[in-house]
Amino acid sequence: MWDLCRIYLKKYRMFKFKIVVFFMLLSAVGFSQPLDSLQIKRTSTDVNTFYRTQFSVFDTLVKRNDTLFLRPITVEPKMVLQDSVLMNLKSGDVQQVVVSTFEVTKRNKNTDLAYFLISKPSGFVYDRMPRSNFQIPYDALSPIRSEVSFWKKTNSLGLDINQGTFSNWNAGGFSSISGIVKGDFTRKYEKGRAVWLNELKVRYGLNKQENLELRKTDDVLNINSSFGYKTSVKSNWYYSAKMTLNTQMANGYAYPNVDDPISRAFAPAYLFAGIGSEYFKNNFKAYISPLTLKSTLVLDDTLANKGEFGLPGAIYAEDGTLLKAGKKSRNELGLLITSEWNKSIMKNVNLKNNLTLYTDYLNNFGNIDVDWQLQLEMKVNSLLKATLGGHLIYDDDIKNKRDVNGTQITEGPRVQFKQLLSVGLVYNF
Repeated sequence: MWDLCRIYLKKYRMFKFKIVVFFMLLSAVGFSQPLDSLQIKRTSTDVNTFYRTQFSVFDTLVKRNDTLFLRPITVEPKMVLQDSVLMNLKSGDVQQVVVSTFEVTKRNKNTDLAYFLISKPSGFVYDRMPRSNFQIPYDALSPIRSEVSFWKKTNSLGLDINQGTFSNWNAGGFSSISGIVKGDFTRKYEKGRAVWLNELKVRYGLNKQENLELRKTDDVLNINSSFGYKTSVKSNWYYSAKMTLNTQMANGYAYPNVDDPISRAFAPAYLFAGIGSEYFKNNFKAYISPLTLKSTLVLDDTLANKGEFGLPGAIYAEDGTLLKAGKKSRNELGLLITSEWNKSIMKNVNLKNNLTLYTDYLNNFGNIDVDWQLQLEMKVNSLLKATLGGHLIYDDDIKNKRDVNGTQITEGPRVQFKQLLSVGLVYNF
């Protein structure tokens, strides 16, 4: 029996080792980007070619009586300059750059400069995305260029309201009203191969039903910041560093018990910080981090002493005296995988799918925390939008609580699921 247990443990450890190696190799794909820096090859040039291409010969023929003399020393240095003008178009983020090329020659006889326009000005569309290693010359010296920002911002405020009233209704029913206030704010910096994305998401909802107390229906505070850099304009992989904070803003209760909160602001709060590789293509984005620090924070003395959300609780004496307070934080090191996919199903109908998977290397590896959001947005016009969505969460450290005959009991971990159907106003600015 003991030999069978040893064989099983050996196979289990080997399985865990193979899983870690697999994801580390997958993440290494993003770190194996090819370099596409320009390699300038210096070539030697003979004297004839140098004089023919780099200088212009003027007044080199001199007549003495009946003899013509050639003076190759009388030459003029020549250089080519390019000037660019950036103009905004009606299509929003797209600009047009007009490039003009000039040949500038300085005469040896005096200090005058002669300008010759080599070709007609040519225009092309520039949408701030790196297409090649070519950089528009002298764009930093242009006064128009200084007015262009590499920051792109989006702001969205929304209000969803549901209401129902019953008066002498034979079929029965309770009058109720509920509302959700939500805000999404994004700041994105993109220049060359570097991208810095910052997001703030806020949601808060309340419901008031006849003969019942005011109840919370939604409470989200999410802050996300990620920085990415790629070494090749041809690659869709970025070296990335990401930080995410998830928490809430108000107390949560196991209704109808409103005396003992089961959660508070920053109790819990989940902080993720790590490095890895991120893949961008069209409307799909995936992030793989073999090294991610997950910090669970419970910044409330009462909940921390109870040992909520997987943290060690307080130690009490037999008479109830507090000997050691419960811990308010716990750190884990593990593997984080996230994906985001936005798809336009039909006109004014978009599907959003966000998935987050995390597992700890040291504590019960293979036990995966899941956070999955699926949302269908149906846009009526610029101000009116209908939303159908679902949110699924599973975390082995979060124990389920429910009220039984006025007594709050704690159960094991459960799959948390939230479904929402709403119609409301959305204002983008």
